[in-house]
Amino acid sequence: MPGPNASHNGEQEYKQQRQMSGAKKVSLLQRLSSWKGSDVQDVPPARCQNHQSTNNCNRNRSRSQSHDLSAATSTTTRSIRRLSQMRRRRSSYYFSENERRIRANDKEFNTQFKYHNNYIKTSKYTLLTFLPFNLLEQFQRLANFYFLCLLVLQLIPAISSLTPVTTAIPLIGVLTLTAVKDAYDDIQRHLSDSQVNNRKSKTLRNGKLIEAKWSDVQVGDVIRLDNNQFVAADILLITTSEPNGLCFIETAELDGETNLKAKQCLTETIELGEQHDALWSFNGEIICERPNNLLNKFEGTLIWKNQRFALDNDKILLRGCVLRNTQWCYGVVVFAGVDTKLMQNSGKTQFKSTGVDRLLNFIIIGIVLFLISICAFFAVACAIWEGLIGQHFQLYLPWDHIIPKDMVASGATVIGLLVFFSYAIVLNTVVPISLYVSVEVIRFVQSFLINWDEEMYYARTNTYAKARTTTLNEELGQIQYIFSDKTGTLTQNIMTFNKCSINGRTYGDVIDLRTGELIEINEAVPSIDFSGNPHHESDFRWYDRTLLDAVRSDEEHTHIFFRLLALCHTVMAETVDGRLEYQAQSPDEAALVSAARNFGFVFRTRTPNSITIEVMGRLEEYELLHILDFNNVRKRMSVILRRGNAVVLYCKGADNVIYDRLHGGQEDLKARTQDHLNKFAGEGLRTLVLAERRLTEQYYNDWRMRQQEASLAMDSREQRLNAIYEEIESEMQLVGVTAIEDKLQDGVPKSIANLQNAGIKIWVLTGDKQETAINIGYSCQLLTDELADVFIVDGSSVEEVEKQLRQFKESIKIFNRFRPGTNEALNHLNSGSQMDPLSVTMTQTSAFMQETSSTPTPPPQIPPPAISVVTFRWDDKIKDNKGGPDSAECNDVFGDPEKSEDGRTPSSIVVDESTGFALVVNGHSLVHCLSPELESKFLDIASQCKAVICCRVTPLQKALVVELIKRAKNAVTLAIGDGANDVSMIKAAHIGVGISGQEGLQAVLSSDYAIAQFRYLERLLLVHGRWSYYRMCKFLRYFFYKNFAFTLCHCWYSLFCGFSAQTVFDPMFISVYNLFYTSLPVLALGVFEQDVSDKNSLEFPRLYTPGLKSELFNIREFIYSVLHGAFTSLILFLIPYGVYKDGVSQNGYILSDHMTLGAVVATILIVDNTAQVSLYTSYWTVVNHVTIWGSLIWYFVLDYFYNYVIGGPYVGSLTQAIKDLTFWVTMLITVVVLMAPVLAYKFYLLDVHPSLSDKIRQKSLKKIHSRASSDVRRTPSSRRGRRSVRSGYAFAHQEGFGRLITSGKIMHKLPQDFAFPLGLGTKKTQALHNNVSEGNNTSSTKPTANHHNNNNSNTNQNHSSMADITGGELNGGPNGGLGGGDRRATGETVRGSGGSSDLSPRAPCQDLDTINL
Repeated sequence: MPGPNASHNGEQEYKQQRQMSGAKKVSLLQRLSSWKGSDVQDVPPARCQNHQSTNNCNRNRSRSQSHDLSAATSTTTRSIRRLSQMRRRRSSYYFSENERRIRANDKEFNTQFKYHNNYIKTSKYTLLTFLPFNLLEQFQRLANFYFLCLLVLQLIPAISSLTPVTTAIPLIGVLTLTAVKDAYDDIQRHLSDSQVNNRKSKTLRNGKLIEAKWSDVQVGDVIRLDNNQFVAADILLITTSEPNGLCFIETAELDGETNLKAKQCLTETIELGEQHDALWSFNGEIICERPNNLLNKFEGTLIWKNQRFALDNDKILLRGCVLRNTQWCYGVVVFAGVDTKLMQNSGKTQFKSTGVDRLLNFIIIGIVLFLISICAFFAVACAIWEGLIGQHFQLYLPWDHIIPKDMVASGATVIGLLVFFSYAIVLNTVVPISLYVSVEVIRFVQSFLINWDEEMYYARTNTYAKARTTTLNEELGQIQYIFSDKTGTLTQNIMTFNKCSINGRTYGDVIDLRTGELIEINEAVPSIDFSGNPHHESDFRWYDRTLLDAVRSDEEHTHIFFRLLALCHTVMAETVDGRLEYQAQSPDEAALVSAARNFGFVFRTRTPNSITIEVMGRLEEYELLHILDFNNVRKRMSVILRRGNAVVLYCKGADNVIYDRLHGGQEDLKARTQDHLNKFAGEGLRTLVLAERRLTEQYYNDWRMRQQEASLAMDSREQRLNAIYEEIESEMQLVGVTAIEDKLQDGVPKSIANLQNAGIKIWVLTGDKQETAINIGYSCQLLTDELADVFIVDGSSVEEVEKQLRQFKESIKIFNRFRPGTNEALNHLNSGSQMDPLSVTMTQTSAFMQETSSTPTPPPQIPPPAISVVTFRWDDKIKDNKGGPDSAECNDVFGDPEKSEDGRTPSSIVVDESTGFALVVNGHSLVHCLSPELESKFLDIASQCKAVICCRVTPLQKALVVELIKRAKNAVTLAIGDGANDVSMIKAAHIGVGISGQEGLQAVLSSDYAIAQFRYLERLLLVHGRWSYYRMCKFLRYFFYKNFAFTLCHCWYSLFCGFSAQTVFDPMFISVYNLFYTSLPVLALGVFEQDVSDKNSLEFPRLYTPGLKSELFNIREFIYSVLHGAFTSLILFLIPYGVYKDGVSQNGYILSDHMTLGAVVATILIVDNTAQVSLYTSYWTVVNHVTIWGSLIWYFVLDYFYNYVIGGPYVGSLTQAIKDLTFWVTMLITVVVLMAPVLAYKFYLLDVHPSLSDKIRQKSLKKIHSRASSDVRRTPSSRRGRRSVRSGYAFAHQEGFGRLITSGKIMHKLPQDFAFPLGLGTKKTQALHNNVSEGNNTSSTKPTANHHNNNNSNTNQNHSSMADITGGELNGGPNGGLGGGDRRATGETVRGSGGSSDLSPRAPCQDLDTINL
């Protein structure tokens, strides 16, 4: 950062440039004043501000006062004032468009730029705009506009054969129902907006701190934040309660990371403190970038007290963050409302519609075109008929007065034109408006079924599932891709110390002493009581008593293990209400230090150069010499400590990193520990390896000097320091392994397995580190050890990423080439190249097996592939389900092969569903993967992977990934998350699901569905989603069938009525057919229908597959329904027409009249509809019975009421018809003819081509077990026995906290209170040592040989401990204190190697530079 002189020079240059610019503008205004003379006489004096400094303003005022007698100078002064006004109004013209200027506590200055306030609005309407905007939005839908046009046509008497009421009432009903639903949804948005905007924030106004609403916070305001409070807007940190201006925030809402991040304000503003007067007088001007969505970037400058200060992202607190471990802080609002980075990453709310809706729109367009074609045909036919025949019957059928009668051709043409519109009205029921009413009602009721499902109720938070939208239910049954957040969605944000390995022995498993088997740990297993420890934590759980017994019996290795955990970390301790509490930068460290605390190794306090712990009730204080901090490259952290005259290095890190730095002679211990590591990794636990190294004083002093030289080097400083660190972090002794469980939400592995088995691909998009994301992938079984390979894309350039993608594609090609089921593999199979399935040949990179043969033949001469070992599954017993595709776009290569003549399938080769590939992409590489040149390659590989994990991604990148899959794969997507960082992804996906978790309700408020736990997503999709899709498809098929059967009767009748648009049925019957006679049965079908139970839907996830492929309703199914309806209408009309034409009743009455025919056809139509919907119904409820049979009875009741009570024109027609036997025989014959083909086809499908649901229903009593329940799902006990050869390392730590500790910036104490101000104990510390020594004088000391005479002399013992290095034994035993290397009688003053008892060989300031570098 440039010094103050450079800053001052820059300021002077800046002022000179501004003055020169002002001089040019003044000369221009002088000319203007000479032209306009008196035009500027009445300009009022303006307040000088904006871009002129106060000094310049005062100088200009004094100059104008001293020359007020000169006319020219007076004009110049007034011109300057005019310039000030112009610049005040249009100040943005004088700045770069990419700049943003804010002045603290100056509302007038900030108002001129019209910055957005902090008010958030997600609602769409107000009371005034609701009606016009909503109607405009509704009539943009094709169907509503179509029915509006029909209504207009029906208002024309010349062409309408039906009353306008038949269309007006349903249209008004649809518009009203939709408007009510939209109003309800918008009211909910208003309420959520109000909840956020009415949150309270402490704001500084007129020198006083007041509570203001979030919506009232303005840019430039100074606001106060208290601990655990959400940040109201993006603010510039100016002062905090912590030393050196530090504060800590949690950014889980932004990037999903739960580890704390440190922010630090400018040292020049720390002095403001909590002084409200000083804070109110703070008038710093901030020049910064314009609003953007980059979370990790901020560039700006603060101008204050004529000085400029650089601003970066470390000084900015973003909206959505939570202040942690900091009592208070103050900041200036830089971005508010929609300008905040959180809102910039939220994305835009998109209009969402289902695939069924889009298909319906396409079908409606087709139906309208079909309707126009039919009407045109009938219009031409009518014109021809009128020209040839109708003109001769004008006496009986007179033409209307508007039709020219002089010219027959012209009259016939006009009649045909009018008939075109008449038929458009008559046949409009083929697309009835009641269809949309019924669809909305079904969706509305299905939403309540989701809300009322007790199986998705979470008792702990008293939360039910909630459908926040009523228009997307059936889309839940067609999901192909799930995009999930990790933190808070798959996990609970809770880390627990689960297991460990110490000196080659594992701890944490509970063994049944009677059977010798492992006991599955659950709530029924009692945990160990730690209440004997005064510092124990009530929520800590441990079940293996052997570890506690080892600690209490002073077992050496366990003491070493826990002493290392208590000392090697960056945790801060503080006492709150008499209770010791820890403030950890990462949850991993918190879990480890907490475990040590509960086992009696309590971390008490620290200073920049000391650490104090309490071991079994006795205090131990260590001098902290160095912290070799953690970073993503080193993957380890170390501390170098001194107690007495001994120095030790403690280290923890990734297994592969630590193992490479162990000294020889530990092969047996390393092998046993590696086996434990594999076991822990197989269980999805996060592992760290612990090691130590004892250092001689001479070696440490020599290393420290070389380290200081490296820290001061001007060239390659970082590389030289890393080499120095590598030197001392070598030749270490293995101590043990920790295994932390990042606790998953209950049921996550089972849910993911079931969803994958249903054919859904799951992608995890998280802001966490790569190791953490991969570890969780294995933990939740999204990744498994049986995968052929896990591809990691981590290139930093386009070329590197492209190279990696190309290599991965080649690996997939080779794998597919050898995989059974592919064409090439099948060709080898058929050609006779057969292998014994029990003697599978494993090559370096793959293996494949073929059909059983008595004499195995050598494998074909094919170049060996270069991928990981692949295992295949052999099972001849699988006949019903051969394993379907992994996803919607996979080919059915694993489907049922053709059956042999005896009905048995030939010997099959089934690839285990767990094989395949997974892809892990880093955030910086994802940027290149989403670029146009690599987009297709990335998609090609990702679509062939079983799972994809994207780590270190920003919220906007999450949305871009979802948009890419939507656009390129044309797939139905679902996004699920629980934080504000997931909002953009939730909005971008077809379906957004929010989890009401620990990160607030932002995701829920932006979602379409809200659930309390991830495991409920399984039921939401496989049960409710599948049922909703199944019901909607069945409803649509039946609805189109019944309406085509009803409407096309008019077409057949047109052949016998001269195409005159005469209707077969009574106009009232036409009006109420879809409203009263057939609406309730089809609604009951759409609401309650189910082919299998919810239990079977979860047990057999393959039932979900038809939805992925849109098999239940598509163009083919629609055409089938249309043809079925056309056939029904033909039979419905022709049989009664043939019977009643020239018919005579037994009493001699003539039956061949139009009204009787219409009544008979209408009655048979209702009976047929009842029979058809009965066949369609698979699940009968009381509601189904009431609606189906009740509608049939209701038809006769309404017909009697209308004709006899109201006096309809068809009065007596049906009554006379049903008195005659002819009616009943006709109805019986017609219904039998209509139902026989349907029944025959249904039985044919059940017998020859049964679906999976048919099989489940038929064999529900036989307890069929699908592969999903036997192979894919793993119980916790079976997972516990797995071994993994992968690393279980994952550590959510962040670099930088070691530097804060050793520099003292993070400390609350003053420097004079530190225990080791110069590297050696103060009098207070020495007294503590003396007291400890006096308490142990009665203990016998056992002299031992010097184990370390120099750096390279290493012991062959398995362990060395801090107890071997210090000068005494605390507990009176060999492990109680510091013994080992140079054991001495305690109580003596320990001197450093420099020979002075008062000075330390270590210089603290140099150590600070070392840590910083």
